Amino acid sequence: MTTPLTSAPSVRAYEVRAESTATFGRVLCSARDHHFVVDGPVQNGCPGEAITPVEVFLSAVAACGVELIHVIARDEGVPLERVGVTITGTVDRARQARADVTLFTAVRLRFRLAGAGATQVLDGARAAALVEGFKRR
Repeated sequence: MTTPLTSAPSVRAYEVRAESTATFGRVLCSARDHHFVVDGPVQNGCPGEAITPVEVFLSAVAACGVELIHVIARDEGVPLERVGVTITGTVDRARQARADVTLFTAVRLRFRLAGAGATQVLDGARAAALVEGFKRR
């Protein structure tokens, strides 16, 4: 039996594990029964072959955008067929707010939304409202 959305628990707990491997700079990550490899970047003397921690972080934000916009559209009865998000992040080490942390200098998200039907594009106001809904969450 499926639990209705209105009775979803108010607290959700997540656990992801990460551990080093025999290869310097290579990390094995696990979330539930899913496992994936993350490599530190070449600039740190790491392999840089697999997705890097920054790319995993940005991927999570983009995936959240796609998933939440689909949920918001469904809840609001908006006929939405496809959502795409492209995220870019820049780290300028010369422009950090503090010397003891590394922060993104810029992060930009670009959303692409298509309505019901392969070529139907949502009107600008409706698409903007869905993106605003994502930003509020």
